[in-house]
Amino acid sequence: MKCLKINGGKKLSGNISVHGAKNGVLPILSACVLINGVSVIHNCPKLSDVDVTVDILRYLGAKVERENDALIVDTSQIGRCDVLESYMKELRSSIIFLGALASRSGRACLYLPGGCEIGLRPIDLHLKGLKALGYNVYTDGHNVCAEKKNVKGTEIVLPFPSVGATENIILASVLAPGRTTIVNAAREPEIADLVKFLNKAGAKITGTSAPTIVIDGVKTLHGVEHTVIPDRILAATLMSACAITGGEIELENLCPEHIMPTLPAFEEMGCRIDISKNSLRIKSPERLKRVKKIETMAYPGFPTDCQAPVMAALSVAKGTSIIKETIFENRFKHIEQLNMFGTDISINDRIAVVNGVKNIHSADVKCTDLRGGAAVIIAALKANGISTVKDIHHIDRGYECIENQLASLGADIKRMYDEKK
Repeated sequence: MKCLKINGGKKLSGNISVHGAKNGVLPILSACVLINGVSVIHNCPKLSDVDVTVDILRYLGAKVERENDALIVDTSQIGRCDVLESYMKELRSSIIFLGALASRSGRACLYLPGGCEIGLRPIDLHLKGLKALGYNVYTDGHNVCAEKKNVKGTEIVLPFPSVGATENIILASVLAPGRTTIVNAAREPEIADLVKFLNKAGAKITGTSAPTIVIDGVKTLHGVEHTVIPDRILAATLMSACAITGGEIELENLCPEHIMPTLPAFEEMGCRIDISKNSLRIKSPERLKRVKKIETMAYPGFPTDCQAPVMAALSVAKGTSIIKETIFENRFKHIEQLNMFGTDISINDRIAVVNGVKNIHSADVKCTDLRGGAAVIIAALKANGISTVKDIHHIDRGYECIENQLASLGADIKRMYDEKK
């Protein structure tokens, strides 16, 4: 089994380019199912989640090739309308193939999805949305299926702004006759990027900057060329790594607007942040200050995906920080691993109390999930001594060669085989 060996205590410095957004490229690749032709998607990071999504497309009958950071996707020969259990168990976002496949093929049948075990992610909002559009939705053992019946545009009101449900409804309605209105839609930048891609392909969608999205159905979509937005979660992860080590780095190929919800926390920590058009420079003080309270919220609030990396940085801040997780009920699994470094973090229901300590020591830890894995890597960058981080397959889901990225900034980090396995 592969692991990371990290010799902590090195300040990060230098410049680094932010790769494409994991949460952006996956729905765009799923949307390619709706296109009877060839699309070229640029800025696609080499992630295991992307690999699984490409495998699903190939299973469905698509031809997919990679040229550097671009994926060339030919979906003209898609013939299957099911997705195997082995693929669906790998990532939860695969559920958005349901709307796209049912829309294109008239029927879709998917095994219930897997992914990080960070809490319940019920897909009932996805299914209710498809039912409202006129799809016949039913379960078949471990599968969930959708069939086209009298599909047409309608108004769908979401009880909360679910990203996945918003994406699935968009994909299921973009070729449906009439007008579909999604009220209380998710507003994440990745939603806007998906809409931008679809509109390039001939869709008619408006309202992504507001909580109401309007889709006027079209008959067909054509192949396009598109560049995925930069990964705002990677940006916040690198900023957290810089902050905990007392470093100074510049992030390039960045959309500063997308990371604005995280900036007040870093500024309260005492970090200096300078923003230009497509880049950001962050300089950390010798010791971070506590943040009074962080509460995760739907965009444009503080992202739940940034909670764990920022918590790692706050674990060595002066004073006590409070972090409230409101999105997922089981997203504090990384705290047990962080405390193995000598941090002082306790949990009360959905609230984490982070009592900052001055120094932390090396530890042998594991990645509990994607963002929790980022948190323990960040702690290891600060810890005195050599730490071992196991179960890094979680990390590879959302960070492209994280060890190379951090090493380019001066970290002493290597990927190697765990001889104890």
